[in-house]
Amino acid sequence: MKNLKNTLSIALPLVAAMSLVGCNSIDNMTDLGMRGIQAATLSDDEIKTLSANACAQMDSKAKIASANSAYTKRLNKIAKTLGYNINGTPITYKVYLTKDINAWAMANGCVRVYSGLMDNMNDNEIQGVLGHELGHVALGHTKKAMQVAYATEIARDAAASSGNAAVTALSKSKLGTLATAVVNSQFSQKQEKDADNYSFDFLVKKNINPVGLATSFEKLGGGNSDLLSSHPSSSDRAANIRKKIARLKK
Repeated sequence: MKNLKNTLSIALPLVAAMSLVGCNSIDNMTDLGMRGIQAATLSDDEIKTLSANACAQMDSKAKIASANSAYTKRLNKIAKTLGYNINGTPITYKVYLTKDINAWAMANGCVRVYSGLMDNMNDNEIQGVLGHELGHVALGHTKKAMQVAYATEIARDAAASSGNAAVTALSKSKLGTLATAVVNSQFSQKQEKDADNYSFDFLVKKNINPVGLATSFEKLGGGNSDLLSSHPSSSDRAANIRKKIARLKK
């Protein structure tokens, strides 16, 4: 039942789009609808390929810190403590030079950290934030986000179809749209809490102080940040982690 619900939630954008066109377009719309169903059942390899292409499109538009940059050297030092593989998925880290405060990951293991975030956090806090982003990868949240974004992009094409258009390989423009949708994905409160808990357990297993996860939430809750724009209360999340830390000390 859960898998059926997930499939329907991803395919529904296509159903809505199909209702906007006339009878003359039904064959093309049926094809697009089937593509929407397929989007819900994309294989892990297909999701990772889409994610890799979307991430590459994001990289092409970003100002990436060079290998000799202090930001890159600092991130590499932090990355070594976290590792470069999550459940068999290789992790790659890069820094985007921007004042924005954000970090994100995609299903292929593409992890991007904004210099604005690094300017506002110490290394331990960045470890906590990245543990959370890796949690989204490990728990399949980024995979679901890509499925939904892909199905929505097909739906957009379907709604604009004149009856002759067909969905083909994604253009750079569409990949950019797809990437932006994934980066701005609004995870559910349960997904966010699960990723927080994953980060806590992950940090403890790595012998990394988990307090940085709590203090990162407290810092992010005090200002404007894309990282928490769609997330549950930062104070509640910090309190959850501090309770876990207290139990560790008993």
